[in-house]
Amino acid sequence: MDISEAKQRVDKLKEVISKHRYDYHVLDKQEISDEALDSLKKELFDLEQKFPKLVTSDSPTQRVGGAPLDKFKKVQHTDNQGRPYKMNSLNDVFNDVDIEEWLERVEKYLNKKVEGFYCDLKMDGLAVELVYENGLFIQGSTRGDGQIGEDITQNLKTIEAIPLKLHGKSVPERFVVRGEAFLHLKEFERINKEQKKIGEKEYANPRNIAAGSLRQLDPKIAASRKLDFFAYAINDDSVPSKKEEYQMLKEAGFKVNPLGKVEKTLTDVEKFYASIEKKRDSLPYQIDGLVVTINDLSVYNAAGVVGKAPRGAVAYKFKAQEKTTKVNNVIVQLGRTGVLTPVAELEPVEVGGVLVKRATLHNYDEIDRLDLRIGDTVIVQRAGDVIPKITEVLKDLRTGEEKKIHRPTTFEGHELVQEDTLIRVKDKTLGKIKAQQLEHFVSRKAFNLEGLGPKIINRFLEEGMIVDASDIFNLKAKEIEALERFGEKSAQKLISEIENSKHITLERFIYSLGILHVGEETAICLPISLAHHRSRSLVEKMNQLTEEQLQEIQDIGPKVAKSIYEYFNSKANQELLLRLEKAGVQIKKAAAGKSTKLEGKTFVLTGTLTEFTRDQAKELIRKNGGQLSSAISKSTDFLVAGEKAGSKLSKAESLGVKVLSEAEFKTLLK
Repeated sequence: MDISEAKQRVDKLKEVISKHRYDYHVLDKQEISDEALDSLKKELFDLEQKFPKLVTSDSPTQRVGGAPLDKFKKVQHTDNQGRPYKMNSLNDVFNDVDIEEWLERVEKYLNKKVEGFYCDLKMDGLAVELVYENGLFIQGSTRGDGQIGEDITQNLKTIEAIPLKLHGKSVPERFVVRGEAFLHLKEFERINKEQKKIGEKEYANPRNIAAGSLRQLDPKIAASRKLDFFAYAINDDSVPSKKEEYQMLKEAGFKVNPLGKVEKTLTDVEKFYASIEKKRDSLPYQIDGLVVTINDLSVYNAAGVVGKAPRGAVAYKFKAQEKTTKVNNVIVQLGRTGVLTPVAELEPVEVGGVLVKRATLHNYDEIDRLDLRIGDTVIVQRAGDVIPKITEVLKDLRTGEEKKIHRPTTFEGHELVQEDTLIRVKDKTLGKIKAQQLEHFVSRKAFNLEGLGPKIINRFLEEGMIVDASDIFNLKAKEIEALERFGEKSAQKLISEIENSKHITLERFIYSLGILHVGEETAICLPISLAHHRSRSLVEKMNQLTEEQLQEIQDIGPKVAKSIYEYFNSKANQELLLRLEKAGVQIKKAAAGKSTKLEGKTFVLTGTLTEFTRDQAKELIRKNGGQLSSAISKSTDFLVAGEKAGSKLSKAESLGVKVLSEAEFKTLLK
């Protein structure tokens, strides 16, 4: 991306982010989730880091909040001495690498090593400031633009967790506190039940209710919502440490989150982050990460502010269940029942800890509802789902070059029918055939993937995790773990099995492709004939053979030759073979040291062998240089006849083909 393309994208991102930030902070209206907005902000931040000349003073990365509403009195944010004191926001980090880079930047700025960090839970509520004079609560306000907020004192008084009178004798004459007003999940459910009962629209999340309640002109509405509050800061630079700051808040009568604690090193912080992320779903309220602050507040203050955020603290966000990305293409997935499902191929993006490359679109009515086009920037959600889904198209980011998605009229030459919202192949067996082809691909004589049975293949197809054979080799353990009845160990075991199967002999590979009329013996004959071709790829080697040349190979007639020729000259099959190669599948050389004892001799097996399985006998013949055929002819040298030999025995006798008993066969091999 050059700077002109980057500028076009940056300008669009600034416009869209500013709109959503205004809706969120000023109008209490949320059209996209916090996670999706974070994703857009991160993209903008990264572009500005790459192209510093594009950073402007009006960029959303350089500002906090929005203008206050006119319906509330404006309030200046101040410290304990009444001096202006900004209510800044925090920069976000999303993984171990991000937070380690944050600390490196801080230590480089301070020119000293930093240890000791206070870790508090990042509540998903509304940040507010409380002012006390002579121990009495006199004013409460919203963040606003960071300097001036809105007076919501009467609404904040309805929250019982906020003391109207402070405790303790050591509280200064003027005491300014900051914290988060939020709603418990049980209260959120109760309110939505009431909304549903009276036929009103349900709220999207607890944060919306908390913000909306505190922006009501009538405090009775706020009182009915039963909000809660955790304090997290005192507007006084003389407090020695963050830990002591929390202790002072508790002594003054404020509720603080009991899970917050000091961790000595960044490694300890990362462990605490992991433990809280595991507890996240069992907490009675919503959180979206940790707030990590340098515990020594003299060091924190010395670090200063960068842009509109303090250097000494950061929001360590959990892995988002929603992200923004681009739609590169839309492909069609054929299910076992013959139903066609459109699947979006995405610009890879990590969602919920998994690298996402595809998202289901369900059906073509859903594409119409979303008004989705190839090239669109979209919101992708992976909340509890194995394959993510697109929940929204960000149309404001369109450039005019996006392409419309058309409904298919045929599928691989097959007629389609419409059933309600679904489009299916008229021949319903086609989907079942595709599943069976994949089952053949992983079978014992092919890739030998024992962990991928029919039920699991069908589940992977239904979830959209695989569309064709090449997708098997791109599966990730975390995707599989998300499936019911799969744990971390079983998922990892299957991934290891898949990884180990990537190196395969040519005969097994050809057999795995399920080419019409090509069985195990023909799959073995082909590599022998291809050995002298020096082309790099199998496709190139096969394209050098005509149907006539194929017919010259042992055990291949006109029908089989035609089938092989058509398979390798099909564009779709050529693309599949290239995808398999790209996924890491490699043809390995056959084992060296092969005997020539049976070279030039053709064998046919019939009946039941007692000391060998049929496969073991075939392997012995091949290892000793012999060839196998499925039918008796004049060119057959030996028929190995076991018990209950059938019609092949009588045909061999009539043609004068030598018949070997199992004992004679063993003698021949000695």
